[in-house]
Amino acid sequence: MNIAYILNTYPQPSHSFIRRELRALEAGGARIVRLAMRRSESELVDPADREEAALTEYVLDLGALGLLRETLTCALSAPHRFGRALRQAWQMGRISDPGILRHLVYLAEAAAVARRCASAGIDHMHAHFGTNATAVALLAHELGGPGYSFTIHGPEEFDAPRALSLGAKLDHAAFAVAVSQFGRSQLARWAAFETWPRLHVVHCTIEPAHFNDPPPLPDGPMRLVNIGRFVEQKGQMLLVEAMARLGDTQLDLHLTLVGDGEMRPALEAAIMRHDLGERITLTGWLDEAGVRRELASAHGLILPSFAEGLPMVVMEAMAMARPVIATYIAGIPELVRSQQTGWLVPAGDVDALAQAVADMTATPRDKLSEMGQAARQRVLARHDAGHEAAKLAEHFTRAIRAGSSFK
Repeated sequence: MNIAYILNTYPQPSHSFIRRELRALEAGGARIVRLAMRRSESELVDPADREEAALTEYVLDLGALGLLRETLTCALSAPHRFGRALRQAWQMGRISDPGILRHLVYLAEAAAVARRCASAGIDHMHAHFGTNATAVALLAHELGGPGYSFTIHGPEEFDAPRALSLGAKLDHAAFAVAVSQFGRSQLARWAAFETWPRLHVVHCTIEPAHFNDPPPLPDGPMRLVNIGRFVEQKGQMLLVEAMARLGDTQLDLHLTLVGDGEMRPALEAAIMRHDLGERITLTGWLDEAGVRRELASAHGLILPSFAEGLPMVVMEAMAMARPVIATYIAGIPELVRSQQTGWLVPAGDVDALAQAVADMTATPRDKLSEMGQAARQRVLARHDAGHEAAKLAEHFTRAIRAGSSFK
């Protein structure tokens, strides 16, 4: 199989799951061409991300004149197809937040993608996220490119399905993938009933070999770690509030926040306001090895998110045999089992979050170790990279055989 992966900004520190998927598909014999629209503006601290960047072709590197040339070539060589794609871009742009002009840019990007797919002998396109990358894949298909599919993660696609033309993207796709049953249910809301058999679940994955022989829970006072972008939906501000409410009852408790983002100044101000500087550490972004070191030194992961798909950090923590405190949202309850592999709490409830932390602290270490081992066995059974890539490859094969035409 010759597969083109259509991506927006790639690689990024939070998209290691895409890299794992690509590598697993390649290990299974697929040839992958990586077509991203733009380079990451963030510094790539992980060597594997830098390697991926070197393997990726960037559409916007063509520049404005290059994109115009690709667009005119498509328009002149197949005017009927181009007119149909132009109408589709106009319709999507008219109801979107970015607007029509942005979708005309997507059309130009799609022209470059379609021509690159033709020159590379691509059999099928696959996009990650139901946002602009999938819009480009749809338009490239309309311009004569191969059939396409896409993976949705949430929560962005769930927040604005109409503005993202999610229904149109599903109608034109050979198939669509969600990373959880919850995600599939959200796709079913926007897909015609007769297309439901084309909605599949393929989990994001971990590489079990990277989590062999996880270290035992550390001795000493309770240490919790949170990993993620510092943005509202991740809920880190609730962690600061929960730590403040625990107050003098948990003086030895320490929280490490791994990540960075637009909310960092607000988090730092809240930490200072509550006099928690000695009990909360901010590390900035870390590479995969650094994340594993933080998980190894912690007794558990805590994730107070308001909106998610199915977070990779939960899978990685469970693979490290660490119990998880998380909110009862989206696909998380499909993986985390309350009182078995961790604790689930209502999103936005600071008191419940603080109580879960107190419960974890009060749990005997041997019981926490048992919960961590149960978490490890569960995630290894459900999120193996090779197994999930094989499922996705089978969907690709069926789509290619069927001609990838499901309009």
